[in-house]
Amino acid sequence: MTLLHLLAFASLFLALVCAVATATPWQQDRMIITCWLSPPNTDQALAAIKSEHYNLVWAKADELDVVARHGLRAMLQDPLLAPASLDDPGRNTQLDALVARVKDHPALDAYYLTDEPSAKDFPALGRLVAYLRERDPAHFAYINLFPTYATNEQLGVTGDTATAYREHLRQFMEIVEPGLISYDHYHFFKHHDTDQYFFNLGLIRETALRAGVPFMNIIQACTIIPDWRLPNAAELRWLVYTTLAYGGRGISYFLYWGPAAYGGLYQDGKRMPLALDAARLNAEIEALSRALMALHSLGVYHTAPLPTGAEAVPADASVGVVSAGEFVLGLFGEGSEATALMVVNRDYRRAATARLRLPRGARVQEFDRARREWRGYATPGDGATIAVSLEAGDGRLFRLAR
Repeated sequence: MTLLHLLAFASLFLALVCAVATATPWQQDRMIITCWLSPPNTDQALAAIKSEHYNLVWAKADELDVVARHGLRAMLQDPLLAPASLDDPGRNTQLDALVARVKDHPALDAYYLTDEPSAKDFPALGRLVAYLRERDPAHFAYINLFPTYATNEQLGVTGDTATAYREHLRQFMEIVEPGLISYDHYHFFKHHDTDQYFFNLGLIRETALRAGVPFMNIIQACTIIPDWRLPNAAELRWLVYTTLAYGGRGISYFLYWGPAAYGGLYQDGKRMPLALDAARLNAEIEALSRALMALHSLGVYHTAPLPTGAEAVPADASVGVVSAGEFVLGLFGEGSEATALMVVNRDYRRAATARLRLPRGARVQEFDRARREWRGYATPGDGATIAVSLEAGDGRLFRLAR
């Protein structure tokens, strides 16, 4: 083999190695903490949102540099990120140029496609998701889904609530094949709470686990709809920790930036008190991120009275709740065995104490959100039960070792 051949072979080998390296599919590496309608991408606004422990904002291609400067990642927004771009040669060329321009940028995390599509839109969206994945597998295409209370006309399917929503999810997963599932469900009204919150959360969790993809919950943080009430700090905490107990890998607040009429976290550029409550929660999510990202959701159970769609703690479960009160119990593991749990106070109005039954002799550690580390947790001599004090809507994460 001549030197020229050797050089040619080496170049080809290097090109193949680079192709494999750049073709690595997107994998989530931290809990996503984001919001709907992030602020203008100025240094001042991005410094503020970074200080509030968000890690993902919306941005255009020419804003990625300033996003990166603040240690944030971006969801790219551009009119070209639409199915129509695939059928127009001129737009198609521009889309290719856009992807080539941004795909290696350190701030890029996702491509924003659309919000709450009908099942009728899934074939076109599936084509676009596949097209983007082929050209840039290292980043995901973002689509947000309707909640369970959407109408059949909105969902693009027929049937009762459960049948229609399951069919909507089935078609979405089979046709679009997303890398992440995002949905919204707005729970708090002025005179009542919806009755499908846990039902919706459970269906999304079930779908995500079956497909092996993470899911994100967009939670209520405004009064853009007149009948909504603005959640207080405990209700916001309840939304976050119930999502985490169900294995959620992302939280998005609806909404962050807007006019006073929207009643969001920032109104006409002014930070509202609830934005500070959200920031404190974000710091906790950020602290829990590494621990939760290493665990897989194995089961989620509730104490009585069971909400719609909830499952009671099995009598033969290795972990149970033996005290009165309304709690959510999320079981986690690194494999198929439950080695960690999160218990959440389902009452967002008052504090409660959950007494948990554990495997006899188990050594218990709690994840300390302030110190960002696992720490020993005092147990009775036999390690059979522990008492866990929970503020309204709060959750605490434990792991078990023999």
